[in-house]
Amino acid sequence: MGIWALGVNHKTAPVSVRERVAFDPVSMPQVLNQVQQLEQVSEVVILSTCNRTEIYCSSPDGQTEPDQPVALQQAALSQWLADHHQIDPQELNDSLYCLGQDKAVQHTMRVASGLDSLVLGEPQILGQMKSAYAVAQEAGTVGSELGRLFRQTFSIAKRVRTDTAIGENPVSVAFAAVRMAQHIFADLSRSHALLIGAGETIELVARHLHQAGVSQMTLANRTLARAQNLAQEFHADAVLLEDIPTVLPQADIIISSTASPLPILGKGAVEKALKKRRHKPMFMVDIAVPRDIEEEVAELADVYLYTVDDLRGIIEENVRSREDAARQAEDLILSGVEHYMRELKALDAVSTLTDLRGHVDDVKEEQLQKALKQLNNGADAEKVLRQFAHTFSNKLLHAPTKTLRKAGAEGRLEALDWTRELFQLNNPSSSDH
Repeated sequence: MGIWALGVNHKTAPVSVRERVAFDPVSMPQVLNQVQQLEQVSEVVILSTCNRTEIYCSSPDGQTEPDQPVALQQAALSQWLADHHQIDPQELNDSLYCLGQDKAVQHTMRVASGLDSLVLGEPQILGQMKSAYAVAQEAGTVGSELGRLFRQTFSIAKRVRTDTAIGENPVSVAFAAVRMAQHIFADLSRSHALLIGAGETIELVARHLHQAGVSQMTLANRTLARAQNLAQEFHADAVLLEDIPTVLPQADIIISSTASPLPILGKGAVEKALKKRRHKPMFMVDIAVPRDIEEEVAELADVYLYTVDDLRGIIEENVRSREDAARQAEDLILSGVEHYMRELKALDAVSTLTDLRGHVDDVKEEQLQKALKQLNNGADAEKVLRQFAHTFSNKLLHAPTKTLRKAGAEGRLEALDWTRELFQLNNPSSSDH
């Protein structure tokens, strides 16, 4: 089996590309099954967030060698990804990365631990990865190989959280969005915030805004009950998405993070709101991928629209305190990768030993049946036993003898050394005479 990971993230692709390869959570089970049907894939998990879309796979037996590039798998899956999202393959390939074996394992652990995030050490990614794994389990696209990888990954990520300070002084995309608002508005307590969505990111935004002194908040969501539950905690109002045009004119700060495949807020609705506000400026942060706010909104003179990529500068200023913890986390991950790869090699050894024992048993049983038949026919017992031992050893050593002779002729002396080590044969040159 081979482990590999293919994807795009905030380092390799701008939001304009990432939003085009994002997957709708509703269709994820069907997408997982489509990928699993590819000849090069036996198991699959897909992680799709605002900062990355990654596909983790295992390959069928015999299709991947540990020391060989995963070009075959990359070509098949990147073509599928381009076809599925109707993107020019060349444009997609410019942003793609593909990692195999131990590099794929290390990458998976770094992602889960928050070391590959836009916000170093951000905690949400582990929950997102656990959710992606659970969806794949439910869809039936996870087996022993990815199951082992993700269990080890979650264990390492937990150690990173508990054994290092990577999660202290929380820094997140939500925190960065609120910090940017503080740079623009001198006194947030006088501002009205409209938050679109009701997921974990918006909950964090609401918490940071509340701590920053914002007392007037409206939460808009597709499901009113979810928005009401969250709004209750912050003494905010709750509305449906279709009510946004009604509440938009009162909003000074708009922060959006939903899983909608299409924009929720368009240029026309914002223009109408600005007229009612007498062109009082509006600050907007679109954290979603795909984007919730139409790109053309940024063309309006009284709107300051930022995407998740624009938060990078603020985030970089706030991660320096985590760099020592990140180095400790990297050491933990390397240890985790080594442990995982040792386990894989041990499993390979078990498989090989099982096959070897099976082969020996087959040869033994074949010769034993012949010997028993001779004994039943009245043949001399000693002669039958000697014949059994002679034939058994000859059949057992026939293939290894041919292989070793060939290896010796080709100068592959390591095969001879391995044979001596395996069978604990004394070196003639060191024997006592």
